[in-house]
Amino acid sequence: MFNFIQNADLPSFVTLFNEINADIANSHIWIVLISACLMLAVHAIIVLGIAGAFHWIDGVMTRHRIFGASFLSYFIAIFLVIAIHFSEIIIWAYICVGMKVFPTNPQTFFFAGEMYTTVGYGDYKLTEQWRILPIIISFTGIFAVSMSGAALYTMMGSLINKSSSQNGSIGG
Repeated sequence: MFNFIQNADLPSFVTLFNEINADIANSHIWIVLISACLMLAVHAIIVLGIAGAFHWIDGVMTRHRIFGASFLSYFIAIFLVIAIHFSEIIIWAYICVGMKVFPTNPQTFFFAGEMYTTVGYGDYKLTEQWRILPIIISFTGIFAVSMSGAALYTMMGSLINKSSSQNGSIGG
């Protein structure tokens, strides 16, 4: 079944990594990679803070029997999560502007947004040294959206479970 792999002249991982690194020939890429890791760490902390605040506010409202207000806090959480993602797109745009990836700021902003959201609509011509940039930006967007989605899912789950138990439904 995998005879084509045995017959292929595949390089070792080290060889492949060295060839890609030589092809990129960009010392700034390490700054971009560190920025991506820091951005994801900060994103996780902020999303955990939003989720924690939501659950705390939800608990206070439940104890005071203020029903329905939890949905308002959920929509505020959604707004904050969207604001975080938009801020991260702007941060990516600033990183790209600082490294002069594109000649104009609007082009850089739209590139960062399309890569972060993995839309990929634009036709951007990158120099060889920046060809890996869309991969890095899109990975941060995918992971950040995944973290946010998981947090919003748990918040929505607590609202649904509370609604079910208040209505006397089974399983609440």
